[in-house]
Amino acid sequence: MNWLTNFVKPKLNAIKSKLIKKDNLWTKCNNCQQMIFTKELKENLFVCDNCNFHLNMPVTDRLDSIYDDKKYEEVVVEKVIDDPLKFKDKIKYIDRLNKVRKQLNTNDSIKVVKGKIDSFKLVTAIMDFKFMGGSMGMQVGEGIVKAAEEAKKIKCPLLIIASSGGARMQEGILALMQMPRTIAAIENFKELNLPYIVLFTNPTTGGVSASFTMIGDILLAEPGALIGFAGPRVIKKTVNQDLPENFQKSEFLLEHGMIDLIIERENFKNKLTLLLKHLIKN
Repeated sequence: MNWLTNFVKPKLNAIKSKLIKKDNLWTKCNNCQQMIFTKELKENLFVCDNCNFHLNMPVTDRLDSIYDDKKYEEVVVEKVIDDPLKFKDKIKYIDRLNKVRKQLNTNDSIKVVKGKIDSFKLVTAIMDFKFMGGSMGMQVGEGIVKAAEEAKKIKCPLLIIASSGGARMQEGILALMQMPRTIAAIENFKELNLPYIVLFTNPTTGGVSASFTMIGDILLAEPGALIGFAGPRVIKKTVNQDLPENFQKSEFLLEHGMIDLIIERENFKNKLTLLLKHLIKN
């Protein structure tokens, strides 16, 4: 009998497991650094009760907060080629994909669903920043196209909840090609004259902010969301000038007419329902 392997190692693993579970009880606010009881944070829709900072909200929790009775149906998005360029940096792109897929139990950084909000049918495409920074590759492009096609098919409004660092570098030009492709799909949907609404969450940058998100009929944003093409530090270094206070934050964009409305997370469903009542002809 190997005493270290059969006795000591299992005991250490058990202690480690308990420590991990204990650590998951608390979440640190990215803004004020306050430790928040995770259960309470979830009940508060992942908004810090100390500084009102809107933390990253898991996709499932956000969809549950929008759709009636937390009921919605996932729309199947056709799977694309995983690693078209056979890209490799420190590790192979395909290995990076498989690792994050296993961690998050999802195929890519986009999910498309349909259901009802109040009495209105609604198709939603939502991006997950936890999956490689919500980066837009071919799969995300396919998801946006599918969402637009599904909304057009069942003749209902389209909502996109954006959270992304931009195009996925591991897919190169193929990722950049999703910018015009997604815009074309949205313009095709707009032929029905049904609402296309975009919610910007923190952050939404790069090719995602420069393509399908900025052509919404109504542009909404959460408080304090970073929205722009390049980050503030890159811009400051490029122009060699100090930037205005809160530059590229949702409040700055609202003040300068770039977005239409800032909505607190707890009020989003009610505001969205009100918008749909005004925009959809009965």
